[in-house]
Amino acid sequence: MEIGAVAAMRYVKDGIKAAKLVMEYTDHTLLVGEKATAFAISMGLAGPTNLSSPESIEKWTNWRLNHCQPNFWKNVVPAGICGPYHPVNIPPFGFKDPVKGTVEETQGATCQGWLQSDNVLEPTNSHFKSVNRHNHDTISMAVIDKMGHIAVGTSTNGATFKIPGRVGDGPIPGSSAYGDDEVGACGATGDGDIMMRFLPCYQVVESMRQGMEPRDAAMDAISRIARKYPDFIGAVFAMNKKGVHAGACHGWTFQYSVRNFSMQDVEVITVTPYMARPQK
Repeated sequence: MEIGAVAAMRYVKDGIKAAKLVMEYTDHTLLVGEKATAFAISMGLAGPTNLSSPESIEKWTNWRLNHCQPNFWKNVVPAGICGPYHPVNIPPFGFKDPVKGTVEETQGATCQGWLQSDNVLEPTNSHFKSVNRHNHDTISMAVIDKMGHIAVGTSTNGATFKIPGRVGDGPIPGSSAYGDDEVGACGATGDGDIMMRFLPCYQVVESMRQGMEPRDAAMDAISRIARKYPDFIGAVFAMNKKGVHAGACHGWTFQYSVRNFSMQDVEVITVTPYMARPQK
């Protein structure tokens, strides 16, 4: 039941290492934003570092040329361009934004860059499945050591073209990962904005605590989400303290990798939607 997490941390590459530092050297659970960056660097991680790559810059440029579509905005106008956006039925001209007004009055020019339209964007419309296999990069892992202790971790850059400030399920306890030495562990990936509303990995571990096998616990957690959001895309893996594991997914074919002391190499397990396959 120890945990550390960071969110909205910029200019530091090793997010999972920063989260571990929070766990090991603070009494806090979650650090965010520029203060998370400052903490990570003060604890010895490399930074500040420009994390842009030629591939990411090209992707962002093409997205801008496509009028910032698709994106994660909804119920706003104008549609089909790069903002600035405002809620439907609120006039765009002559309307004093209370947040912007407060920032201008209290911070002067310090925070003005945050309010520029180029920085206030990033993605979704009602016809766009917000997260799919091509636009996110979550890595979730669970390990049982030789003493039987369980550790889990998740690291992600988040959804491509997310609105600045967005925090997904990665750093949320019980959502993207959860573990308990007495029971087992779970990891998740997919549409974190939907999945985090259900704390699927906490649900998986608690279901196993109540006697469910990993396969049934994983299926139950995914089914709970699918009943409310039939179009969501996501997956979980479950592992009990004996090392029995399984996966369940919805909206895609999911793969996870396994290795134990008796295996010569990693085995890749393929899970089809609404199916789960255990492997000892």
